Amino acid sequence: MSDSVQAVLMCGGLGTRLRPWSYVIPKPMFPIGERPILELLLARLRKHAITEIYLSLGYKAELIESYFKDGAHLGVQLHYVRESEPLGTAGALNLLRDRLRAPFLMMNGDLVTQLDFRAFYAFHLEQRAALTVGVKAYDVPIPYGVVESAAQRVVALREKPTLSVDINAGIYAISPEALSLLPASGRYDATQLIQAAIDAGMRVCSYSIQEYWLDIGRFEDYHKANEDAAAWLDEA
Repeated sequence: MSDSVQAVLMCGGLGTRLRPWSYVIPKPMFPIGERPILELLLARLRKHAITEIYLSLGYKAELIESYFKDGAHLGVQLHYVRESEPLGTAGALNLLRDRLRAPFLMMNGDLVTQLDFRAFYAFHLEQRAALTVGVKAYDVPIPYGVVESAAQRVVALREKPTLSVDINAGIYAISPEALSLLPASGRYDATQLIQAAIDAGMRVCSYSIQEYWLDIGRFEDYHKANEDAAAWLDEA
């Protein structure tokens, strides 16, 4: 495995579901305990020796840049790219094509996780994948009895079962070959890149995240992350 692994963090979103708070500060700067979400994520990357990190900024970019500067005080090297218009969760990769020299990590900048990023990256290399998607098991309770039938004959009943599905965790490992699928410019989302890779016949893998993971998309998620913080914050 290469000693130097690059990471790209997408931090340009408006955080509309967290208004009015996000009118004041961008979502990656929301505190978990006493530290911004983004700082915890950078600390986690550094713990796994991933220190060359690109931040793609848009909304309130100056607040993030003035807080983190070059990242030296956190033990990482930060580089910034500015989105002149919203580019989605993958479009900013166009701004970095000439700098991403090997398989790299990409993720949303508002995630709270204890993922072992090195193990995730190693899996991507072992699988020889063009793109690996981090997934997290998500339980969906069904509030009704479920009837299973075959040829109009009832074969089983399940009372209020809980179904488990894998959701996109917003964490990816991407090989340079996948960058050829990006449009020349404009907004482009990671989900579009995944589908394009599948359509092109490239190897796309999933990696099950067993560690703590939470996407800060809603106020209830943000409050839960702060409630959970006491148990894991010292290890972040």
